[in-house]
Amino acid sequence: MATEKTSNTALTTEYEFLRHTDDSSELHTRCHTPLPDSSDAAAFSRATALLEAVAGNMSTPVEDRVYLAETMPYPNILVKLSTDPEARVRAAVAANTSSKDWLVGRLTKDEDSVVRAKALTNPVTSWRMRMEGAEDEHTETDTLRYLASLGTEEDSKAPAVLAAMVRRAVAENPHTDDETLDTLTHDSSPDVAHAAVRMQEKRRTA
Repeated sequence: MATEKTSNTALTTEYEFLRHTDDSSELHTRCHTPLPDSSDAAAFSRATALLEAVAGNMSTPVEDRVYLAETMPYPNILVKLSTDPEARVRAAVAANTSSKDWLVGRLTKDEDSVVRAKALTNPVTSWRMRMEGAEDEHTETDTLRYLASLGTEEDSKAPAVLAAMVRRAVAENPHTDDETLDTLTHDSSPDVAHAAVRMQEKRRTA
């Protein structure tokens, strides 16, 4: 028991050091130190906990925080990075396919347009968040174009009904570009095609 208590105290001390140190060289080294094999549960858990401290320290170079956001699959680290003040770091979390869908979903509401776009085009994003993105008039043109393509490929594994609902929402979004809207008028789903035609008519008479 004493050994376990001593170990926990040492972990807390090292965590606090890495959380607050301004030694960017040390933090950089920690970012790129290979993690122990996951078969050693105690060592692996300790290492990922300490890496969370590194991720949350703003003295860790931005490029290293981006690196962690791009490569780490561990929720505790990605959650920490998802609130980083640097948009590039949050965008990397949003694009990371190892991120949890709820975390990516949260980033679809980010204040930065690039972060939102990365989140909405991440394959792990929930269909509910895709729908909200397709309906949002602030969603960027390229992202709307991506959402308009969901479920249209012959080998697509996207749920047909949900994908069609998202495409229809894109068709009804007044900020969808003319080229994408024209494509949607030929959509295989009558509901999507009709919505796109109605939007074209609305634009012509506006």
